[in-house]
Parts: sequence; structure tokens; C-alpha cells
Amino acid sequence: MKKIPVIAVAGPTASGKTALAVEIAKEFGGEIVSCDSMQIYKDLSVGTARPTEAEMQGIPHHLVGFAGLRDDYSVADYVSDARKIIAEIHARGKVPVVCGGTGLYMDSLLGNIEFSEVKSDPALRAELKNDLDEHGPEALHEKLRELDPELAAKLHPNNTGRVIRAIEVCKLTGTPMSEHQRRSKEHPTPYETTWIGLCFSNRETLYARINRRTEEMLKSGLLDEARLLLEQGGSGTVMQAIGYKELFPYLRGEQTLAEASEILKQETRRYAKRQLTWFRRNDAIQWYSVDAYPDAVSLREAVFNDLRKKGFGEKA
Repeated sequence: MKKIPVIAVAGPTASGKTALAVEIAKEFGGEIVSCDSMQIYKDLSVGTARPTEAEMQGIPHHLVGFAGLRDDYSVADYVSDARKIIAEIHARGKVPVVCGGTGLYMDSLLGNIEFSEVKSDPALRAELKNDLDEHGPEALHEKLRELDPELAAKLHPNNTGRVIRAIEVCKLTGTPMSEHQRRSKEHPTPYETTWIGLCFSNRETLYARINRRTEEMLKSGLLDEARLLLEQGGSGTVMQAIGYKELFPYLRGEQTLAEASEILKQETRRYAKRQLTWFRRNDAIQWYSVDAYPDAVSLREAVFNDLRKKGFGEKA
């Protein structure tokens, strides 16, 4: 069976992925499939940098703003939904443009990882969530490290939903999640993916962009979203989301806003570094240093030219 051509735009937060993906979709007749584990929440748009209607420029965006704060939405759920959407986009004669910074989601989707059908055990899950509440994410992550050190090395302790699921699968099957994933890779991917990665030759340039965007988010309602989340609660994953948990101490009166915002900037910079580390392992990615181009138009044209060389035709 002929593989579906897909364009994947990856990179760290604040690198300009969304804007580039929209331009690619406009030029080559595409639709965007978001690959961001936080942009799925309908009540969280500012802190997740979910594109506005104006930023979408009329390009359909899929898998954004549909989940409730308390919804458990796993990587397996994402892959299942995204596969269907990509098939539908392709059937319409459009180009699927997968865009985001959640490396696990992107690799799982485009690498065709088959997820274990092991059903959740409510009692075990409740026990693990209780452990999380009592001892914190680091202790839970250490438990995963004992069971599956390979996967633990890839998952940040704050990815509590995935850490819990990995422990659960291991305990219920006696086989580490990393081994389940390894076996799943024996199935060939149905996608012919052209990978585009955004990076910066000067890391400080990226960090400055992150700092500026954080300030803009704070002016645009980020505190209101953090307050909503703190008051209403949410799934384990969303409560540990960078951009919100750093503001909880301020909202509780434990820190000044200046202190909390500095911590938020620092944690976002660290997250960007982890994203780059993740994507750098993918040898298929063609990297573009954003700060090597005089402006966004020059970067866009360079990407367009390379895509045309790979067989993507201009939109009709």
C-alpha cells in the first residue's frame, strides 16, 4: 500500500512552529494536525499557546481545544484520533501537516507505535494516584525507574499521567512499557514523513523569545487560566503542566508574582532544552536555524524550496 505523505514540523516551544505550519498548509494545500498534549484542553488557550482564529488564517486545525480539564487523554488516545484524521485529510486530497512540540506524541504517531490493549485497573490506578498525592512526582518517577529504567529516562517526572500508565502496564503484564513499544515498532509506518525542525544557533535567542512570550501570556489572561485550574482541578497531566503549576504558589499567596514569573520562565527554558534533546535523536529531521535567516519570509521560502524538491507540489 502506498504510504501517505506527511509533513511534520517539530521543535521547541516559542520557535515559531505554528506560524510556519500554517504557511506550509497555505502553500501546499494542507490541514494541520496539532501534536501538543496541552492544546487539547478547551479551557486553556493562553498558557498552551493555542493558535487564535486569526493565526489559523482559515487553515483547519485538528485536535485542539476539545478536552475537559478532568479528561484523561493518553498518548494512545492521541495516536488513535490522529490516525483517523490524517486518513480523512489524505482522502480529501489535502496534505496532513503534523505540528507540535510533544515529542512522544509525534514519534508515536509517525513511527506507528502500537499501544498495549491492557485495560486500566481502577484499584491500581487509585493506589498510584494516592502515591502521587502523598509523595510527589519524583517518588512516583523513581518507582517507574525501578520497573522500566529505559522509559523512565525518556519521561519527565511531571508527565505523571504517562508515568502512572507505564507503571500500571508493567505491573499488570509483567513486561516493561518500553518492551511493548519496541515490539510495536516491528509494524511499518503508513506514513512517508518529511521532517522539519526549528532550532536556534544561539540558544539565548530562543530563551529571549520564551521570556517575551511569557510576559505576553501574563498580560493576556494566563493568571485567569491558572486560577481556574487551581479552583476546579484537573487530570494529573494538566495539573503538572508547565505554565500553570509555576503560578499556583503565587495564587496561594506563597510567592510574589515576580518570583513566580521568573520560575515560570526558567522552567519553560528547561522544557525547551528537553524538547530539543528529544528531537535531536531523530536523524530524519532537517533542521533550520531560525536566527540564521534575516526574517520569517526567508525561512519560509527556504522550507518551501526544500519541500518542492521532495515532491510536494504547489497548491492548486
